[in-house]
Amino acid sequence: MATPNNILDGIRVLDFSQALAGPTTTRLMAEMGAEVIKVELAPNGEASRALPYLRNGRSGYYIQQNRGKKSIAIDRKDPRSVELVMKVLEKCDVLVENFAPGAIARLGFGWDVVHKVNPRLIMGSISAFGQTGPLASLPGYDYIGAAYAGVLSMIGEADGPPYFYMLGIGDVMTGTHLLAAINGALFYRERTGRGQYVEASLLDSYFHCHEVNVQAHTASGGEIKPFRCGAHHYAVSPLGVFKCKEGYVIIAVLPNQWPNFCKALGRPEIVDDPRFIDGPARIANRDALNVLIEEALAKYATAIEAAEDWGFNHHVPIAPILTVEQAVKHPHLVERETIRTVHDPVFGSYQVPGMPLRFSEAPRHPDLRAAYMGEHNVDVFTQYAGVSEAEVRKLEQEGALVAKRDI
Repeated sequence: MATPNNILDGIRVLDFSQALAGPTTTRLMAEMGAEVIKVELAPNGEASRALPYLRNGRSGYYIQQNRGKKSIAIDRKDPRSVELVMKVLEKCDVLVENFAPGAIARLGFGWDVVHKVNPRLIMGSISAFGQTGPLASLPGYDYIGAAYAGVLSMIGEADGPPYFYMLGIGDVMTGTHLLAAINGALFYRERTGRGQYVEASLLDSYFHCHEVNVQAHTASGGEIKPFRCGAHHYAVSPLGVFKCKEGYVIIAVLPNQWPNFCKALGRPEIVDDPRFIDGPARIANRDALNVLIEEALAKYATAIEAAEDWGFNHHVPIAPILTVEQAVKHPHLVERETIRTVHDPVFGSYQVPGMPLRFSEAPRHPDLRAAYMGEHNVDVFTQYAGVSEAEVRKLEQEGALVAKRDI
């Protein structure tokens, strides 16, 4: 057997997903070498093609999430196009979708159907609340899952409304969870020859993030009621956001780090201070401790300077709270290609988040490009559905397939 060039070389994925959660799964698979065939639906294709930032009619959002994927575009109401896609599916290893529960079946590609067509296929679904349960039929996006999971209730000032964050934590996390399930199912198939259905939901993924809150509440018989506590954690101190002369830092000190932290403060004598002698004492006297911390931080010109001194010289877990503008320029992120530059022939060059998964025996960043809508109709359908290029072009002319060469 030939040695693969990348982790998922030889794995073929049929991707019905849109926006962020499902496309995260398939984007990571494309980065790992899988052949990802994106199915776009007429007339406009993947919804993110219209999302900002737009330049020359191309979406930076779409390019970021879909580099390395092939595109076929179909009229889902034309049975000829659905039949062609089903023939492609016979030669695929994985199907990914993130429609509302039941929608993929109405499109003709429900699990009962595709499993009969291709018993080795692994089908992965993402939804807001899961495929079953009282909430399953409701519409939902990232923040909706976070609300039901009790996550948003933990963000904000104690006497104010809950807050939410302005990035796709839940979508990306759920997409990554589905990737873990799919890769596990691929390994299982290697041993058994059998495909299977896997799913991940925003609600399950968010709820999975509770490290203290759920177990503390249930184990205490409800005595502990986790609550939002503004800039500081309700159960650990010091753990929170602190003001510097310029900017803010976040600090998280565990019990074994307390002596080093006291040295960083310039107050080694408080190691044995009865007010701060252990975790419960530090929580009870958090306000007094916070005053000492911000007094010590005030001698630094910037949050970055404070974080570097306490982090490098005293091994204290501390970080400056960087803006996006600062983060994209940080030398650590740049050196490790956590942020990287990509090029699109229409959009141009710009920076995007890099591949977060790293392998010692795989290329760091393959040279990938985002497809135009329907760009690979001929390539995919002639290779995997057994039709000629002339037949594909005829179906494009008749509207069963769609090809737009400029978006």
